[in-house]
Amino acid sequence: MAHYLLVDGYNIIHADEALTRMAGDSLETARLKLCDLLCEFKALSMYRIIVVFDAHLVSGGIGSVTDYYTIKVVFTKEAETADHYIERAAYTMARARADKVTVATSDVLEQMIILGQGARKLSADALLTEIEAAREKMRVRFLQHRPVKNNPFIGLVDEKTAQLLEEMRYDKPKG
Repeated sequence: MAHYLLVDGYNIIHADEALTRMAGDSLETARLKLCDLLCEFKALSMYRIIVVFDAHLVSGGIGSVTDYYTIKVVFTKEAETADHYIERAAYTMARARADKVTVATSDVLEQMIILGQGARKLSADALLTEIEAAREKMRVRFLQHRPVKNNPFIGLVDEKTAQLLEEMRYDKPKG
């Protein structure tokens, strides 16, 4: 049984401080960054991810569904909100194919509607926390399983300096 994650894209962007700042400069850049984060998350989770962006105010917009690496990206058609698309998709998936469906949004009304349709809810903050936890788990796993001494540069410095360089590399200074 597949487990789908339907993501209200703009809702997640506006729930994250860095993405919100990015969107202030370029909405396209913020969308791409969110898609990149979701692709990473997909690689570390069991979800099939579909991110939905509102395009309901685009005059004459016909909507689109495209592949972005390992996830699906949906732009709604004219007069269709992301909420409406997600509700319909959650209902169709949960009923027709008996798949598991989780919807990531912080819109409380939307959460109540999708719960009534058999889907699970995940707040924007909870999704961002899950993404960060998965990224940290991947980083720790990588650090534990890579041979540091095979790095020619690291092999030339003492252990204390090597540790400092590793902390700087991953922007995780101790103290």
